[in-house]
Amino acid sequence: MDAVVLKKLSKTYPNGKKAVRSIDFSLDQGEIFGFLGPNGAGKTTTVKLLTGMLIPSEGECRVLGLNPTEDPEKVHAFSGVVTEHAQMYNNMTGKQNLMFYGSVFGISEAEADKRSVSLLKQLELEEAADQKLSAYSTGMRQRLSLARALIHRPRILFLDEPTSGLDPESGQKVNQMIRKLAEDEKITIFLCTHQLRYAQEICTRYGLMEQGKLLAMGTLEELQNRVASGISLEICADHMPEELGFLRTGERQYVSKIQSDNEIPDLVRKIVTGGGDIYSVNVKKPSLEDIYFSFTSGEEALS
Repeated sequence: MDAVVLKKLSKTYPNGKKAVRSIDFSLDQGEIFGFLGPNGAGKTTTVKLLTGMLIPSEGECRVLGLNPTEDPEKVHAFSGVVTEHAQMYNNMTGKQNLMFYGSVFGISEAEADKRSVSLLKQLELEEAADQKLSAYSTGMRQRLSLARALIHRPRILFLDEPTSGLDPESGQKVNQMIRKLAEDEKITIFLCTHQLRYAQEICTRYGLMEQGKLLAMGTLEELQNRVASGISLEICADHMPEELGFLRTGERQYVSKIQSDNEIPDLVRKIVTGGGDIYSVNVKKPSLEDIYFSFTSGEEALS
């Protein structure tokens, strides 16, 4: 069963703004999916539709087989949500917050206590467990928000800028935890972010959004193969056979566009047999950032 399915999903607000425009895609269980785009692209609205907080104007969506419009309570029972601005209770301690949310999800006090201790340890909040939330820094609040979302062992996790406010070390540990949740526990991660370099480090598949439209969907390799910029092969050699069509960019420096990595061995053999000595070979593929701007500027390949 697919973890998430969207079919012609659309949302138009009463003021006429079309926040989501006929989106179609599905996710497998255990994916780390990057839902990418700038503020206003429709990412948060889509998550609200998937969690039953909003009703679609057209189309439908399902989360683990359930329609969130018809069964929002059931969807919430196996979903965890982390927003960019963690909303919890300032007058309660970190552990008290987790215990409270555990009770909301119907977890026994003993199980909630066990889960709270474990999550606080994993997210390095043990020493702050008995401090009131009002004393927490932004980064600590964000980590506690992740612990709160995981307290009931969700099967799908919606994350909105999960490393916002975290220092690099804390952010790296959160990323490791996210990977572990997907790989070991097969939790589906639905990650909303405008930080494309961050998404490239952690996600297994991507959806690129702009003004409510889904521009493209696929793995990094699939998206790289779709953009017109393609793959650049940079070679440092003392001689380059003219028939190979490389452009000289400097002393011993040559560059050419190729369609796939499979072309490289044959090109290297032809350079060597043509009398050239090769000093370095560098393959430059478009980054997720390059890909996104190729799609938004209309420069993607037509094939």
